[in-house]
Amino acid sequence: MTKIAIVQEPPVFLDRERTIERAVEQVKKAADQGAELVVFSETYIPGYPAWIWRLKPGGDWGLSEQLHGRLLDNAVQLESAQLNPLLEVAREMQVTIVCGIEARDEDASRATLYSAVLTIGPEGRVQNCHRKLMPTNPERMVWGFGDARGLKVIDTPVGRVGALMCWENFMPLARYALYAQGIDIYIAPTYDSGEKWIRSLQHIAREGGCWVLGAGVVLHRKDLPADFPEIERLYPDKDEWINQGDSVVISPTGDIVAGPLHQETGLLLADIDTRQVAAARRSLDIVGHYSRPDIFTLQVNARAQRPVEFNE
Repeated sequence: MTKIAIVQEPPVFLDRERTIERAVEQVKKAADQGAELVVFSETYIPGYPAWIWRLKPGGDWGLSEQLHGRLLDNAVQLESAQLNPLLEVAREMQVTIVCGIEARDEDASRATLYSAVLTIGPEGRVQNCHRKLMPTNPERMVWGFGDARGLKVIDTPVGRVGALMCWENFMPLARYALYAQGIDIYIAPTYDSGEKWIRSLQHIAREGGCWVLGAGVVLHRKDLPADFPEIERLYPDKDEWINQGDSVVISPTGDIVAGPLHQETGLLLADIDTRQVAAARRSLDIVGHYSRPDIFTLQVNARAQRPVEFNE
């Protein structure tokens, strides 16, 4: 059995350094309770831009620019040393960490943001970075489109781990790309929540015959910084749960074994057995004996998006 932990805690909103410090604390807390895999929500560092669902595209242009500027300033630059504390705690506690971040482009303009999810191994190294393929609705005003370089399943001490974020999980071909790599633990960091979302994750667990960990964003109005602009207009209810969390652990049979953690913070701990994956696929292995490769094929373009080239 492997103990896993989903961290359902708010970030120090729009503060990269303090959020990383909080993440380190949570990793230590989870590891002290025996967790070998620690999972954080979508864009945990430095927080999900929840305001995009309340602003008007034209009328709130100035406010959008102000908030986006703060998000950009606190996004993670992967080539820097900003994440070193998280890498060091993975090595110190000998755990695998899966964490959502706002990633700042370092290849071209240095001004585009991506919703990304990192897999950090117990040796303290980033093993994979997956950028969200398709931002949803107003997210397209914040994030660029990812590519398939990070659409990978990674061997870890706890099993073969892969991740898709939020509504990427509704993309059948993206799911299939992970199934086809022999995934054991399918991780879904998300801003979505509620019964319908959980039912979708249960379907994915049965479809893929894998463990599914849904890591939900939890955010209360009190978690916003005191200097959040126009907070009284956007979030007038001081008791509002901006997002409810609903982190959940689902077995390869589609059964919920832990959670959902609803409108509360904390660690969601569960013991999982990856041997159940093979047992679940005995009757339904959609990339094995239940597939028809003579009829269906999937080709994934895993090359990087090409930056703009200049000829002098």
